[in-house]
Order: sequence, then structure tokens, then C-alpha cells
Amino acid sequence: MPREPLSPVTVLCLAILFNDERTGYEIRKQSLEGRHRWFVDASYGSIYPALARLAQSGLVTVREEVQSGRPSRKVYAITTEGRAALIEELSEPPGPDIFRSRFLLVSSFAPHLPRRTVEAAIEERKAGLAEEIAAIEAAVAESECAGERDCDALSWAAAYGRNCLGAHLDFLKTHGDSLIAMAEGGTDASLPKAAE
Repeated sequence: MPREPLSPVTVLCLAILFNDERTGYEIRKQSLEGRHRWFVDASYGSIYPALARLAQSGLVTVREEVQSGRPSRKVYAITTEGRAALIEELSEPPGPDIFRSRFLLVSSFAPHLPRRTVEAAIEERKAGLAEEIAAIEAAVAESECAGERDCDALSWAAAYGRNCLGAHLDFLKTHGDSLIAMAEGGTDASLPKAAE
């Protein structure tokens, strides 16, 4: 009987565990703040249920470590079956990236918005992109690669991410003024009024 496909969050958990065992806290931190945060949109509440499903299906093991003066902590490790399942899952076509952007919604309404609103949206987006690029750089600098091939692949993925985000940032620097110009006549009064 073929194995049921893994959810994106379970795949992410297996990827984080691929080279080393980790606590649930460390997995959550890696998926939300660490180098794995760019791969899958994993919420705080989705990590622990995914780990429980992986343990139940035998793709990870879990053991409790007693800590002096603190609650016990659970430590997860990937199994041979888990490694095989991850490689099998990653061997499938990845499908399209999912991209959602409130900034693009705001920009599509630029003619109806005050100039200051559009300017602020562009500046916020540029700052956010610069922060993401810096975070990629920091993640690569802080990474503990398990081997040369892993380091090279991580560097390649980081370069791809920097290139994508850098292109967005360059576009805003080069063409942001044209979007602002579309909003120049916009004032709060130009917004549609609610029915009275």
C-alpha cells in the first residue's frame, strides 16, 4: 500500500531533522525564524501536530530528556524510513511557489490612495525586502552544514533567494516613483464614501 503524501509542514520537520536530532522548540524556531523559514509557511500551531503524526507513522522517533528544575523536553530524530520518505517527497515536482502580497493589492489601488499612503507602502516594502536579504545572509553565515555538498546547496539556495528579493528591491528603487505618480492626485476625499 503506497504511503500517504506528507503535508508541507511534515516535510519541513523532516528536512530540519535530516542532519541532527532536535527538540520541538528548536524545530519550531528553525521553521519560523531560522534558515528553514523561507521554504514552507508553518504556523506555530502546526509544528507539534506534524511531529506527532511523524512519530506515529514511524518517520521520526521521540525521546524525553529530564532536565533539572525544568519540565522534560522531547527530542526528535529522523528514522531511516523518515529519510527515505523525505527524499521520495522531494523527488516529486515542487509545483508553483505560492506568492501572496498585500503590497501588490495596495499598489493596484494606487490611483485611489493618497500619495503618502503609496510612498509609505513602497518604503515599507523596500525595508522588508532589505531585512529579508540580510536574514538570508545571516542564516547562511550561522548555518552548521553537515557536509560540503550541503553547504554548497544551501549557498546556492541562498543566492537564488537573494537574487529574487534583490530583483524586487531593484524594481521598487527604479520604478517606485511611477507608482507614486499615479497617486499624486489622491487624497482622503478621493476614496469612495460609505453609503449613508
